[in-house]
Amino acid sequence: MTETRPEIRDMRTLLVSLKTCTAGETITVEDLLNAVGRRAFGPILAVLGFVAISPLTIVPGASWLVAFVTLLISLQIAVGFKRPWLPRKALDFSFPREALENGVDQMKGAAFMIDRLLSPRFGFLTEAPFVQLTALLAVAAAVITFPLGLVPFGPVLPGLCVLFIGLGLTARDGAMILLAGGSLVGAMVIVVRIIDRIV
Repeated sequence: MTETRPEIRDMRTLLVSLKTCTAGETITVEDLLNAVGRRAFGPILAVLGFVAISPLTIVPGASWLVAFVTLLISLQIAVGFKRPWLPRKALDFSFPREALENGVDQMKGAAFMIDRLLSPRFGFLTEAPFVQLTALLAVAAAVITFPLGLVPFGPVLPGLCVLFIGLGLTARDGAMILLAGGSLVGAMVIVVRIIDRIV
């Protein structure tokens, strides 16, 4: 039995929603999105970022699916969609609930530290036209995830980028979006080093 979904304000309320507003031994992408609200882009990006750095990605193909969904959602923000849309096949992708609970438990300590940093500031970065530029950061993070998905822990930095963008949009914290940019730069450095080794 799921509980009433709390308003997503920060990382802790996001984790609470994911754990208490989902049920069953397996959960789908749709379940995760419903747990945080299907109408707001910020919480959806936050949950996608969380999934990207959590044990949920032990499911084969999960890293690339999350990257694909992130890419779709980010492009929708960039072109001005009012509400998120995803294809049914992506919504039906399922994960074991145990992996979700492990991820939530592992992130509790980090959530406390992240939430201490969250504060409404530089709000203009969360509004047009800057929000479209922010969405392009998430697009880049999603694209980079595809090659990094072949590397152990490779998707962590782009996943953090998406998580920070989602939290920044949710809390109207432009500083968090700037932090997301730093995570993306780190991910790009890793990609360049991988290419150098291959070449």
